[in-house]
Amino acid sequence: MARLIHTLAALAVLGLAAGCADGPGAGRAPGTGGASQRTEAGARSPFWVDPAGPAARQIEVWRRQGRTADAALLRRIADQPVALWPAGEDPGPSVRAATAAAAREGRTALFVAYDIPHRDCGQHSAGGAPDADAYRRWIGRFADALGDGRALVVLEPDAVAHMVDGCTPAEYHEERERLLGEAVVRLKRRPRTTVYLDAGNPSWIPDSERLVGPLERAGIAHADGFSLNVSNFQTDAASRQYGLGLSGRLGGKHFVVDTSRNGNGPLEGVWCNPPGRALGTPPTTATGEPLLDAYLWIKRPGESDGECGGGPAAGRWWPEYALELTRGSR
Repeated sequence: MARLIHTLAALAVLGLAAGCADGPGAGRAPGTGGASQRTEAGARSPFWVDPAGPAARQIEVWRRQGRTADAALLRRIADQPVALWPAGEDPGPSVRAATAAAAREGRTALFVAYDIPHRDCGQHSAGGAPDADAYRRWIGRFADALGDGRALVVLEPDAVAHMVDGCTPAEYHEERERLLGEAVVRLKRRPRTTVYLDAGNPSWIPDSERLVGPLERAGIAHADGFSLNVSNFQTDAASRQYGLGLSGRLGGKHFVVDTSRNGNGPLEGVWCNPPGRALGTPPTTATGEPLLDAYLWIKRPGESDGECGGGPAAGRWWPEYALELTRGSR
């Protein structure tokens, strides 16, 4: 929404004025000189950069091994803000730590809430909370840990689209919509949290009209908007056009787009660790479209989509794939 754009723009200015280096280790990847060595794009971002993310750790490993050229390329990932996907029964500690670190820099922490029961229809990212009550406890801990910090939360990637495409059995739909609606309300109790309910991607549900009813029943009216292209490879142009169409069907809702790996667009017929892909537009609120609040890196570039194409388990760090993404980027 416009409120998000204005708030984050102000935070970007604050971050620059402060030098982005408040507190011990703030804005600093292990073994680096801190904020002064960030890329220019990362330094301008209103979003918090995790100084201890897997790309930053990999850089140190490769430097010790003498792979200095590869380490330098990986800075294209390490220096950018990427969403955190808190896992486990209690997401509170990691959420609390990130929001506190972001607050010290005057920035906004990015998160993905991903624990809905019957997650991913038993596929590569199967799991999630064992039942509805467990999910309510999980999302409550998540929300409590946000406190008064500035945060942006992408809520439950794939959860709505999987109901629409029939992957999630119909017997779970009513409960899922109710849980999503409750989660939106619970997260929005936090005074400086924006929430985007996930709506899949343009190639998944080509007719966005099919998403309208499920999104409305899942509480989109109380969210700040919806997210698109999470963990996928659709182009900026395709996602923007799709988002504007869906927004029109939802009364002008705003949206965000995951651009973490879409630099070369999709590879037809391959969604899981496709080769030859590239990093996309760096995270920014300068989208040139009033309804498009931000381009974000929601999926961490270099984390596997699953055990396919030679990859490790879903969500596991895969350094060689991360390097391939950096080599393919402009």
